[in-house]
Amino acid sequence: QVQLVESGGGSVQAGGSLRLSCAASTDILHNYYMGWFRQAPGKEREGVAGIDYSGSTSYADSVKGRFTISKDSAKNTLYLQMNSLKPEDTAMYYCAAGSLATISYPNWFNYWGQGTQVTVSS
Repeated sequence: QVQLVESGGGSVQAGGSLRLSCAASTDILHNYYMGWFRQAPGKEREGVAGIDYSGSTSYADSVKGRFTISKDSAKNTLYLQMNSLKPEDTAMYYCAAGSLATISYPNWFNYWGQGTQVTVSS
């Protein structure tokens, strides 16, 4: 059973930075597509960034140039570096893993973490 545990969330002012981490219980980063999602109250879950087994990345337009997804397969850990944060980035952030997935379709992801809250104040 794959377990994903996020950490690194918190409260920051607009313009600040945070780095989220997602620790996986098994060696899945080599074989699974990994993604970061977020969900704000009253809104649908949306894909933020994704990375495949080869390291190829994709981003939502709203975060391009500000967020960077990366992984350390030796540590079974996924990261999301978030810079120039805006109040509209406030949400619960989740990491997820899918064998055949894309951040455009959250339902294609098989495993999900419990989430970490990010709050950005103006």
